Amino acid sequence: MKNDLHIPVLLNEAIAGLNIKSDGIYVDMTLGRAGHSSEILKKLNNEGCLICFDQDLEAIAYSKEKLSSISNNFQIINDNFRNIEKDLNQINISKVDGVLFDLGVSSPQFDEDYRGFSYRYDAPLDMRMNQNSSLTAKDIVNNYSFDELLRVFKEYGEDKYSYQIAKNICKRRETKLIETTLELVDIIKASKPKKELEKVGHPAKQIFQALRIEVNDELNALEEALEGAIKRLNINGRIVVITFQSLEDRIVKNIFKKYSVIEGNRINDYINPKDIKTPDYQVVNRKVITPSEEEVRGNHRSKSAKLRILEKIK
Repeated sequence: MKNDLHIPVLLNEAIAGLNIKSDGIYVDMTLGRAGHSSEILKKLNNEGCLICFDQDLEAIAYSKEKLSSISNNFQIINDNFRNIEKDLNQINISKVDGVLFDLGVSSPQFDEDYRGFSYRYDAPLDMRMNQNSSLTAKDIVNNYSFDELLRVFKEYGEDKYSYQIAKNICKRRETKLIETTLELVDIIKASKPKKELEKVGHPAKQIFQALRIEVNDELNALEEALEGAIKRLNINGRIVVITFQSLEDRIVKNIFKKYSVIEGNRINDYINPKDIKTPDYQVVNRKVITPSEEEVRGNHRSKSAKLRILEKIK
């Protein structure tokens, strides 16, 4: 099943947060199906420029056509966004006016059964954002040791039944390779008590999240990409990040704090106020921005979204 429909989450809030200048240079680190990119591009004149990153060749093909119907002031880079500094250097861009991250898996990737992201469809265990990468979820499930599986499930899935799930995976693969998503779902369900299976939400969600993060090295890539993007901001430039789970949001919150707060910087009788260091960046929204009730009703996948904004002020 192939589906290109994707509803961009927190669209108005993200575009407002970027505070777009018509002649500015903007980077969409997660192009996807160009939901946010389309709105950014509409606000740019002939002097402006949009640069988009994505690893998914299917998403790039779809979005290139969509963006071309708006204007030609864009460039798509087929690479992991962790390489932002190298890639911007290659196209002679040193500074930008805004960067957008819309993290997580897009709706088409979830809904395309052949990509192996979804626990609702039977498909080969894949989960690669970049289909040219070698590591798949099947490799992890069948080749990682018990201890490695336990680490992935606990750290990236935060599933309290990680031990039992890892144990049952190791037991099953002694007799047969675990090759499909629904085979793995069956093992996960068999590893949890009845009361857990009766709770709201799919019992495999956290384990599938953990595998996807491990396959794509998502958290390390996010840290590298954020650091690289922050260094590239012009004064008054902004970074807008939309996260969908606590691990990502914690990384964003901590990195934003790192750049916007100078620790141990209190005024006292021995320091001249003009000598006190002030940060080069500020957090724009002290309170995290979340979707409205209306947006959640229209798009249930937006429910867990959180938006944070960092601005370079000097």
